[in-house]
Amino acid sequence: AAIGYYLRQAHEGRLSLDEAWEAICGYNAAMLRPSWSEDRLKAETRRLWQRHLERNGPAQPPRQEAPTGPLDCFSLGQLLDDHSALPDDIVAPRVLTPGGLLVLGGAPKVGKSDFLISWLVHMAAGVPFLGFTPPRPLRVFYLQAELQYHYLRERLHQIGLPSEVLVAARDGFVATPRLKLLLDHGGVTRVLEAIRSAFPESPPDIICIDPIRNVFDGGPTGPNGSSAGENDNSAMMFFLKERVEALQAAVNPDAGVILVHHTKKLSKQQVKDDPFLALSGASALRGYYTSGLILHRPDDDSTARRLEIELRNGPALEAKLVDKIGGTWVELNARHERLVRQEVGARLDAERDRKAEVILDVLYEEAAEGRLYTSTQFASNFENRAGLGSQHTIQDQLNVLATKGFIKYQRNGALYGLPLVRSRFGYMCVEGMRFGRGEQVDPETGEITGQGLAVLPSHYRCASSGAALEVENPSVWVWPEVVDV
Repeated sequence: AAIGYYLRQAHEGRLSLDEAWEAICGYNAAMLRPSWSEDRLKAETRRLWQRHLERNGPAQPPRQEAPTGPLDCFSLGQLLDDHSALPDDIVAPRVLTPGGLLVLGGAPKVGKSDFLISWLVHMAAGVPFLGFTPPRPLRVFYLQAELQYHYLRERLHQIGLPSEVLVAARDGFVATPRLKLLLDHGGVTRVLEAIRSAFPESPPDIICIDPIRNVFDGGPTGPNGSSAGENDNSAMMFFLKERVEALQAAVNPDAGVILVHHTKKLSKQQVKDDPFLALSGASALRGYYTSGLILHRPDDDSTARRLEIELRNGPALEAKLVDKIGGTWVELNARHERLVRQEVGARLDAERDRKAEVILDVLYEEAAEGRLYTSTQFASNFENRAGLGSQHTIQDQLNVLATKGFIKYQRNGALYGLPLVRSRFGYMCVEGMRFGRGEQVDPETGEITGQGLAVLPSHYRCASSGAALEVENPSVWVWPEVVDV
């Protein structure tokens, strides 16, 4: 096992054959009792080396040592006197900088890939996306290892993107179907060839790997045959430096890299307290990237997602509340989100919605039985019935429904054989309400037009002033315009 371990490192170019032989001899002398003879050690090494070459092809040339020239260093005065312009962000504001690494994390099925594809297509078109802005149309290579070709094609057809964005990104966005490879030395070579083939004239600005778990290579196995995974700091650093950085340097050192990663199973409170601790794997990943994004769903009963943002090269950005509406990702107003006692607030909202529905149903059914009500009389009659609460609670709910246009008023009760009322509004009515259950017959055609008399409004409550205003056309139920502040 030890001979195979060091020969594999020599085959991958990590060690020279002389260094591998020296390590084998050292392992033999330190670990084996009794030690193997030198002749046996040489014979086994030659045999295993020949077998490894037959199975894996020619060996890689040994890596050259990094240049040992002087390191760059600058005095405080030099740094303060340099007022030259900063390089343009690949994705502003400082979300992805030249040569930077961005990690997008999220739980399975939260919508990471869908979100990412929409984002990358916008970047390839040179169009801002949820406040993330490219300086120009970017060249994007999307290496993904989850969706097969036909399902990737279906996903792209289903994303609700404007036609002008799709046209502008046709050639700038290149994606792979599901790849079954590890991003080891051979995998890096294959990906490099694919990128150069896709962008023969100019290298890409963004290289995206989705997800890293499916292509992760933590380096050579140890002498005992075990292989380190993504939870090992050394393996994660090896993957980032020897695989991701190597690919970036070979393609375009100034390109930005986006890695997609899964998150661990944590409670919602833990994710809320420190969302970036949820990233799966070793803590080395968080210390290495320049930007981090976490997409999570704070409330399982809501489709809205929260996008947490962590930047190393720029000022902090506020989290975004996003959702996919009509096939398109949009940013919601985060100021409308509750900050405290969210579960209690959601239950209270649901209870208010229930009471509103019950009130509208009761008004409709009572009219069918030949009974209309003013708001005051309705609140008095139905106090503590159907779970509506006190008359004051009912009165408040009626005022809300009237302001929103769910309830309007008819002042002339004589149309239905009812006395006139002194209320400044009149009898309440809802859309489609009918008085009584008697059949209504058209005198000209003899056709039965329905049951009961239609209860049409004569007045409505002004949403701005609360005044009673006349309805222009009683047969058309008009809803007030509500502005989302």
